[in-house]
Amino acid sequence: MQHLFLMDPIETVRIDKDSTFALMVEAQDRGHEVFYALVPDLYLRSGEVRVVAHTARLKKVQGAHADLGPALDLSLDAFDVVWMRKDPPFHMGYIFNTYLLDIAESRGTLVLNAPSGLRDMNEKAWAMRFPELVPTSLLTQDIKRIRAFAEELGAIVVKPLDGNGGEGVFIVRKDDPNIGVILEASTQHGQRKVLAQRYLPEAKLGDKRIILVDGEPVGAIVRIPQGVDHRGNIHVGAKVESSKLTPREVEICATIGPWLRERGQVFVGIDVIGDQLTEVNVTSPTGIHEIDAYDGIKVEALIIDAALRRLAAQRA
Repeated sequence: MQHLFLMDPIETVRIDKDSTFALMVEAQDRGHEVFYALVPDLYLRSGEVRVVAHTARLKKVQGAHADLGPALDLSLDAFDVVWMRKDPPFHMGYIFNTYLLDIAESRGTLVLNAPSGLRDMNEKAWAMRFPELVPTSLLTQDIKRIRAFAEELGAIVVKPLDGNGGEGVFIVRKDDPNIGVILEASTQHGQRKVLAQRYLPEAKLGDKRIILVDGEPVGAIVRIPQGVDHRGNIHVGAKVESSKLTPREVEICATIGPWLRERGQVFVGIDVIGDQLTEVNVTSPTGIHEIDAYDGIKVEALIIDAALRRLAAQRA
């Protein structure tokens, strides 16, 4: 088996946090061959998608964690599985690369997550098709409409659709003296759509990350904001604790899981605050190291298993 991982520079990853590294090690431990490439090294010639890639030998030693072979110019046809694991931000360059992966997929290459889903399932906007699962929401670029929404609800959260890691997320109260400035900046003076949602006070108790593998929940952690920072993101200092799924969270997963599975989204992280779904991350979810540690499982093994099942079904 040969796996190609399209990702950010491997020398920059934290091996104790990075989900892609965990997947690479799991594939290697099974005796599979692991290749590494940067997304800019993906290209097309004469209808064939190719990449400049390196073989990779992985070690769990930070700073010496990847021994790379020489550069090889290869067709994506040569790989059993191609993993698109480029971290956000999500921009037009990301979309252009999904077009190339579409073509590789049409030639029989298994690409995970499926490029059409990576392109179409914005982590904030896609969940809006399930209004019964999400907080009261408004997606607009109209500043007056957002101000009226804040006036109605008292406090709202405003998020850019293309943000990540809590970047650009504001809690805005109707009497906030900075509300005008915040909304002008968020919407780029009414030129960019943003997602505004009812503020959930339960956010102070934590933001739950649930990992779904091929549409099924396999584990969860809760990320608790620390100090005055309202964001439940690990990289800004949120505390991580183990967590089990509530009946409402099981319901959320049962509702969206089939949609994810049918669209080839094998490795997905969803975020839940209180009993409300807030985000669906298909591009590069994290959290598997923490779930592994708390629950004594190997989420990365479940993900590789799911990929191999899809590959076997595709070749049957």
